Amino acid sequence: MMKKILLLSDTHGFLDPRVLGYAKNVDEIWHAGDIGNLNVTDTLKKLKPIRAVYGNIDNATIRQEFPEDLFFELEGVSVFMTHIGGKPYKYAKGIPEKLSTLKPQLFICGHSHILKVVFDKNKELLYINPGAAGKHGFHRKQTLIKFELANGKAQNLVVIELADKTTSNS
Repeated sequence: MMKKILLLSDTHGFLDPRVLGYAKNVDEIWHAGDIGNLNVTDTLKKLKPIRAVYGNIDNATIRQEFPEDLFFELEGVSVFMTHIGGKPYKYAKGIPEKLSTLKPQLFICGHSHILKVVFDKNKELLYINPGAAGKHGFHRKQTLIKFELANGKAQNLVVIELADKTTSNS
């Protein structure tokens, strides 16, 4: 079997209506933190199952609903998701130990607002940061990532640029 995933992060309380169009064509939605407002995840939950972690800006209500770290397996792929993860070869404090213990094939984080996809040869994992889907922050483009999980691997990864943040409607 195969699962289509829509991955986003750093919405900061703003859910761009265009995200909903992409959400209709996937099996699950994953949010890598800094949700900002439960209206974001509540809206997404009405469309598809959601997996999410809280971020550093998220309040106690969001932290009650979502964990700091998620570790799970789907379609033969082990996944570790957290908000503040750093990046390959410069991981955030505590992350190298978690990666060594959990040994995920796919490591997902947000926080930096910088879209980055890279294979970490040292940890033997695929690192994905979808950038930021919201408007708050220094990023210039709102980005998401769509990919598939099948037969023990992530595949057919597509970067989605919603808009230049400065030209999108407020």
